[in-house]
Amino acid sequence: MGNVFVSVKDIDFGETKWIDTRFSLQDVHEGQRKYEQSHVTGAVYWDLEQDMSDMTKTAGRHPMPEKEALTNLFRKSGLSIGDHIVIYDDGGSPFAARAWWLLQYAGFTNAVIAVEGFGAITQAGIPIDSVASVPVLTSMSPEWDEGIYASRQLVEETVAGNTAGILLDARAAERYRGEKEPIDPIAGRIPGALNFDWEQLKKGGIFDLDGSVKSQLAQVADPSEEVTVYCGSGVTAAPLYAMLKHNGFDSVRLYVGSYSDWISQKDAKVEKD
Repeated sequence: MGNVFVSVKDIDFGETKWIDTRFSLQDVHEGQRKYEQSHVTGAVYWDLEQDMSDMTKTAGRHPMPEKEALTNLFRKSGLSIGDHIVIYDDGGSPFAARAWWLLQYAGFTNAVIAVEGFGAITQAGIPIDSVASVPVLTSMSPEWDEGIYASRQLVEETVAGNTAGILLDARAAERYRGEKEPIDPIAGRIPGALNFDWEQLKKGGIFDLDGSVKSQLAQVADPSEEVTVYCGSGVTAAPLYAMLKHNGFDSVRLYVGSYSDWISQKDAKVEKD
């Protein structure tokens, strides 16, 4: 696969389509306000809850939209399958990675994440304005890659030992251990899961691409293993997925429903330390 992340200094503005994914889990309107104040010229805005999730579903706290809704999102965003696309958030956030994973799932192989975020983009001299983008509607057809999507059934099979894969929990260690659960009604983890806190992926507030993360990931899983990543709602697992792919892990899936979906079933088993 190609690059997952790109440094702002290496971006060719003229050959790029842009997606702004800034968001705040504490203030769900913050990203839209930031976009309206200033964004990369021509960028479209994808909201975590309005565009990249279907909040009417019950499969976790940020369920994935249906394929039809995603296809409509891609088309109204003016995207074609071969486009070179740069996605940004504020840097070190999970939202650009969520969009990137959705694009990977749909077959957009030329999408990358701007690792430093919007602040660095403004400093790099890339054109910025406050004019809402109105892209030309496309008729693109996604090329869905089911190999990177983990269904609940697949996770159940992994827990039962019927697959060769491992589960990797991207939440903080105290939530993984079941010591503290500030969001979900049941503390703990999916049985058998290992832990790699997604915050460990960062240095100085942005994702660390210098190689130290690669060695840390290799202590948890082998690059040849099948890895299914999850978190609380499928959002912060996306950067863990992206960093695994960036560091040479070939077979990685994302359980979008994640722990919040797992515990939604009455008979769901969980582990605690």
